[in-house]
Amino acid sequence: MPAAPLVDRIDDPRVTDRWCRRGPATNVTLLGVVHDHPASVARARIVAEAMGPDVLALELPAAAVPLYRHYASTHGGEGSPTGGEMTAAIGAAPAAKVVGIDAPNWAYVRRLVTRLVADRVAPATARRLLSSLGGATRTALACRIAATVSHATAESVTAAESIEYACSHEASPAAQAAHERRHLERVRALLALGGGQETVTAYRDETREACMRDRLEALSDSTADSTDDPPHVLAIVGIDHLEALEGGCYAARDE
Repeated sequence: MPAAPLVDRIDDPRVTDRWCRRGPATNVTLLGVVHDHPASVARARIVAEAMGPDVLALELPAAAVPLYRHYASTHGGEGSPTGGEMTAAIGAAPAAKVVGIDAPNWAYVRRLVTRLVADRVAPATARRLLSSLGGATRTALACRIAATVSHATAESVTAAESIEYACSHEASPAAQAAHERRHLERVRALLALGGGQETVTAYRDETREACMRDRLEALSDSTADSTDDPPHVLAIVGIDHLEALEGGCYAARDE
């Protein structure tokens, strides 16, 4: 018989099937998070520790992974670790291969340019998209430089500030879960008031999600030609990407 769903084996209000998805015919588990929220930091730590994945696939560009590995080795304890849920997961699964699956990368650039050309996107929209790509690339490079400096010196360099919430890492699991739920509802209500998703944001996020789906498919099949069992992959991504990745990663396998 198949193993019980992961959420059924963890008695914690921060770990539910709203946040943790697993298809019956796949070795990929998706874990949704609200970046840096105490409930999400705890959820990433708890699930990574319980699952013991072979591969930890994070919503980070590959260039940023060394910095977060450094955070995990120096600031990855309980409470509020530098690097939030990504650091917490790395620290809780020390044997896992850590992979960044987010843009910017060449696959994202190729897919984005192909789509812009095919859709005959207005020049102004294309310029804004390319500008946002430049900003993301600079951030990724800053993370790589920060990791290099941190490893080479006694200084611990932080590339980005954590998001602060009106909820403590010392609060009870139930209080953290309730605050995270209310926060997400408020954010989505505000987005709904703004109408449909802006074209630039929609192009960027849909392209990112397509690339992340492809990367997860490749990771889940990475031992398909060997005698070994396929690796267990835990992917930690923002909650707003969860449904798109779930459909892309699982639908084809369940047919």
